[in-house]
Amino acid sequence: MENLSSAEEDEPRPGFRARLEEKPTLRRTYRIGVAILGGLVLIAGIVAIPYPGPGWLIVFGGLAILATEFMWAKRVLHYARGKYDAWTDWLGRQSLIVRIAVLLATGLVVLATLYLLNALYLVAGWVGLDRWTWLQSPLFG
Repeated sequence: MENLSSAEEDEPRPGFRARLEEKPTLRRTYRIGVAILGGLVLIAGIVAIPYPGPGWLIVFGGLAILATEFMWAKRVLHYARGKYDAWTDWLGRQSLIVRIAVLLATGLVVLATLYLLNALYLVAGWVGLDRWTWLQSPLFG
């Protein structure tokens, strides 16, 4: 083990970003990794938006990951958060009928995607209703 003088111990070590900047290949590899991870999280969030659960949170998480390395993602994140807040504020001011209509429209989107992904026919088969061929997706027929 090395013996460090007290002056050497007091010197701050370069941070993670500084070490990345010293090595261009490592920096490029890190940016590619951030792009892949952030892109996958973003896509998962977009898919999850109409379903119950944290779809928008996942989208914002993916954008936040991307924003650590890409200025365009930081701008999109800021813009999307503003629009999301405006949407929720608008929806909160609407009558019960409008909020129910939005809920029903969201439910239709969920049903349509489940139909297209053949999930309805799969579940029908589990309960012995595979003769209901109208539940079979045209994409997986």
